[in-house]
Amino acid sequence: MHRIFVIVLAACLMVLPGLARADLAAVIAENADSIAKPSRQTIAPVIAALAATEDPGIAGFLAAWADRGLGQRKADGAIFRIADQGTDYALANPVDGSPAGTAPKSDIAEIRPNSGVRGLIASALVAFQLDDPDPAQRAAALGAIARTPEADHLAPLRAALDDSDPALAAQKSRLERLLTLRFDPDSAARVAAIESFGTDLGLDLRGALNPLVTTRRVVSAAPPEGANIARELRLNREIAPDEAFALLVADGKAPAPLTIAEQRTALIDNIANGMVGGIPVHQLDTQAARDRAYTALEQAGAVPVAATSDEIAVTVAGFRYFDLYAEPDAAVTDAAEAALQAIAVTVGAMTAFDLGLDALSLASIFFLAAIGLALTFGVMRVINMAHGEFIMMGAYTGYCVQLLIPDYTISILVALPLAFAVTFAAGVAMERLVIRHLYKRPLETLLATFGISIALQQLAKNIFGTQARPLTAPGWLDGAWALNDVVSISYIRIAIFVMALVLLAVFLFIMKRTRLGLEVRAVTQNPSMAASMGINPDRINMMTFGLGSGIAGLAGVAIGLFAKVTSELGNDYIVQSFMTVVVGGVGNIWGTLAGAALIGGLQKGIEWLNPANTLAAQTWMILFIIIFIQFRPRGIIALKGRAAGD
Repeated sequence: MHRIFVIVLAACLMVLPGLARADLAAVIAENADSIAKPSRQTIAPVIAALAATEDPGIAGFLAAWADRGLGQRKADGAIFRIADQGTDYALANPVDGSPAGTAPKSDIAEIRPNSGVRGLIASALVAFQLDDPDPAQRAAALGAIARTPEADHLAPLRAALDDSDPALAAQKSRLERLLTLRFDPDSAARVAAIESFGTDLGLDLRGALNPLVTTRRVVSAAPPEGANIARELRLNREIAPDEAFALLVADGKAPAPLTIAEQRTALIDNIANGMVGGIPVHQLDTQAARDRAYTALEQAGAVPVAATSDEIAVTVAGFRYFDLYAEPDAAVTDAAEAALQAIAVTVGAMTAFDLGLDALSLASIFFLAAIGLALTFGVMRVINMAHGEFIMMGAYTGYCVQLLIPDYTISILVALPLAFAVTFAAGVAMERLVIRHLYKRPLETLLATFGISIALQQLAKNIFGTQARPLTAPGWLDGAWALNDVVSISYIRIAIFVMALVLLAVFLFIMKRTRLGLEVRAVTQNPSMAASMGINPDRINMMTFGLGSGIAGLAGVAIGLFAKVTSELGNDYIVQSFMTVVVGGVGNIWGTLAGAALIGGLQKGIEWLNPANTLAAQTWMILFIIIFIQFRPRGIIALKGRAAGD
């Protein structure tokens, strides 16, 4: 009925230009009784008559009708839009909604169409809203069609393809093609609509194509005539005997299978003179013998007809099994299958690309966390177990700045240099007070910095508490860059990647183009020779440790934008930081970059293979790194020359 109704309505809309326009108010008055008591059988002519007026007010009238916002005055049968006002109704003109006074509720009969009629009105309303002067109404109509597409929507949508809004015109064109490939009676038009999408990866396209290739499984002695066969299933390969027999039972081609317990009970109940079905009881020691006995009892009418295991095998082998497309048009299903296969290949490639972006993002985070450690551990050979706490200090610095500066963009710009200054000062103080007394004593350095790490964590708990603190990103970093429905990456991750590149460039500039960098490289290669050339190794070590700590503070601000800022923040990155430096090559910034890329890619790859267990992914990653170090103990990019031997 629904489809017939909309077909009649669409036909009326197509011939509207050739009809004389009637006044909408007059049509409403003429059909007042049918409007007041609508039914699924009488509503189509009424809406067709309303549509023939081409009055702009028809959409508002239909909307009020569907929302039970109409009433009929009992005295003269006039129709009004109504709004509740206590004991009265506020009346409005049914065409344009202009005020028409009030009336007691006792004088007005509220029009309450049932759900089926309201559905028909809503379908008709969509057709009128597609040409509504208000772009918001047109967009709402397109959204309604996209949510519940039906064949009835195709004709009015095609009639409204021209749109002054380019975005809505494109949306209408895409929606028309989606409806065409599903509902158009012309096979060639459907195939052309499918092929028009090319390599489009839209979820709406896949949602429209998938119903075309859905299949149902049938059993038959020969290929079904006139059916669109997807494939014939081979027994014991594509279909198991149990599943095949279940199809036969469901189709009434075989009796229900006999269970072992039922067979045993039936045989026991029919023992007579030591025999069952003409077979001595002592010979029923095999399943084949028991099946023969039960078959004999069946033939004698002593037990219900049921399929024994030997009968199941014979019956199943006597039929053929097919998957049939629900879509009867083979040309359409072939085009849909080809399109879905092409989409699957593209989605696979896009998924790999998206995984690569995730790995790159994670690598940039590891690189940010490890670049400071590359200085303190890689250059100075100091095992700083408190490096993670410098990351934590940077994140808390950003949080404190946001408490004072509510503008998130300005606060981040202030927090970055301030975090560097705070952690630089903390690193210099730590080097002056502790580290410089423990050079070339790695075990004592490890224990001392581990103790400092615990102390800094407890200090942070005492100041900020154990609850996670927010470090909010600016509004322009909200959302994600989406290439398509498969590939996307958040703007925060992109910003962190850019920040990692900037820090790499700054680090290389300092090390290659400044006096400090020259002196650091000299002390790294040969401290005694550097001292003889007038360089103070003690001062250089202090500056190097401070620089590495300051970079960790910058990393803390960046990491805090997407991670929880707590006193244990550093613990989440200290292990990965050391692994990044060691795997990449101690003392080499390019090695640190390579190590971050390897570890980030490896972790994301393992998580993709086992997404339900991230702990297992980290365990496998550590095992891989242990094996890797056995073959390349100096890392991916090992130092050469004198520094390599230190």
